[in-house]
Amino acid sequence: MFLTYGPSGANVREFNEMLAEKGISPLRNGYSMIGLGYHTRINDFIFGAELYQGSGPKSLYGDYEIDYRTSRFYFNVGYALTEEGRVQFLHYMSMGVGYMNFQMLKEGRPSDLEAFLSDPRQGYILRKNNIHKGAHYFGGFLTEIGFQLGYDLDIPNMAEAISLVSKFGYSFSPFERAWNLNGIAFDNIQSGAFLRVGAGISLPDRNVFYGDATMSFHFFYGQNQVTTSGINETLEEQGYLPLPKVGGNLGIKVIGENARKMYGLEVWNLSSYGSATDDFAQTLNSIRFYTNFGRQLLKIRNLELGVLGGMGFGTIRYTLENRNKPDFPRLFEEPLYDGTLVSRGLMVKPEMVISYAMPLTSIKLFDLVYGVHAGYEYPLGQYNLGGLSMREFMQGPYLQFSLGIRP
Repeated sequence: MFLTYGPSGANVREFNEMLAEKGISPLRNGYSMIGLGYHTRINDFIFGAELYQGSGPKSLYGDYEIDYRTSRFYFNVGYALTEEGRVQFLHYMSMGVGYMNFQMLKEGRPSDLEAFLSDPRQGYILRKNNIHKGAHYFGGFLTEIGFQLGYDLDIPNMAEAISLVSKFGYSFSPFERAWNLNGIAFDNIQSGAFLRVGAGISLPDRNVFYGDATMSFHFFYGQNQVTTSGINETLEEQGYLPLPKVGGNLGIKVIGENARKMYGLEVWNLSSYGSATDDFAQTLNSIRFYTNFGRQLLKIRNLELGVLGGMGFGTIRYTLENRNKPDFPRLFEEPLYDGTLVSRGLMVKPEMVISYAMPLTSIKLFDLVYGVHAGYEYPLGQYNLGGLSMREFMQGPYLQFSLGIRP
C-alpha cells in the first residue's frame, strides 16, 4: 500500500472559451492529486486499486472564488518490466469511475448557521456523480495509462520495507461530453498528464513467507449509529425539512498482517440527503480517513480475531443546492443559487475485527476474506458547523461487513 501526491493536468476549455468571449482571463489549470493505492504482484502481472482526490487551483473573479475538484477510483492491471527485487518498474492501465465538483462562491461566506439558512445563496455548485449523497453515486468511465517506478528500503529488524514510489502517465475520459453540466462540457477536467511521488509499506518476497505475512484489500458496507437531530432542530426552526436518517455507507480498507502485527488504512463516506424546500435539495456529508495499528489475538485455521486502534481525520459539509439553476452563460452572470458550510477535525477509534479466509484456488494464489468490524468513533474537537456542534454526527458505534482479496 502507498500514498502519493503530485500535479495532474486539466484544462477547463469550454468554460475558458466563455470567459474569453467576455474578455476575462482564463482559469488556472491543473490539479494537486493525493491518492491511496494498493497493488499485488502475481508472477509478472500486477493487480491493484487506487483512490484519488484532486483539488484545482482557486481563481478569483470579483468577490468570487472559482474552484474545481475531482475524486476518482480505479482498478489497475499491469505488467512488471523488471524481475522481483528492490527496484520495480511497471506499466499499467486503469479503468474506473469518478466525481466532479465545479463551483463559484463568494469569498466572505456566512460563518453562522442561522444566517446561512436565512440566505444560503452564495454562488453556484455543480456536481456530477454526486458522492455527497454516498459513495455509490460514483459514475462515468475514466481511464489512465502510466508507468510506476519503485524502490524498496529495508527497515531494520522488520520484514516490511519502505517503498518509494513515482508514477507518471496520462488520465482521460474516453467519451465525448460525458461530463456535461449546465450546457458546458467539463471533460477536460478529467484529462491530463500526471506525475505523482510517494511512499508506502511493502512486503518483499525476500523477507517473508506469505503464509505468515500478507496485505489485503477490502470493500466494506457499514452502518454508523449517528444522528442529525441537532441540525434538524435548527433546520425546522428556519422553515426547512429535516434531514432523513443516515443510511449505510461504502468504503475501502487495506490491512497488512505480519507476525500478529496488524496495520492499514481506510476511508469511507457517510451521508444524509433529501429535499430542504420546494427549491432546494440538501446534503450532509462526512469523509473519514484512518491509519490503523493493532494485533491479531487469535488464529484458528482460517478464522482470525484482531483488535485495531485508528487515528485520522474527518470532514463534514452541509450543502443547499437550488434545483432551478440556468445554463451557462446566464449562470455565470447571475450566480447566486447555492451555498455550503464546512468543518474539519481529528478522529480516533478502537475496532475489533473477525475474519474468515477462504482459498480461491487449489494452489492458494489468493484468499477471499470475509470480515466483520465493530468499533466506536470519537471526534477530537467540536466540529462546529456555523456555530453548531456536530459531534453527534461524528461520534458513535459502527458495524461493517467487508469482502477482500488477500494474496
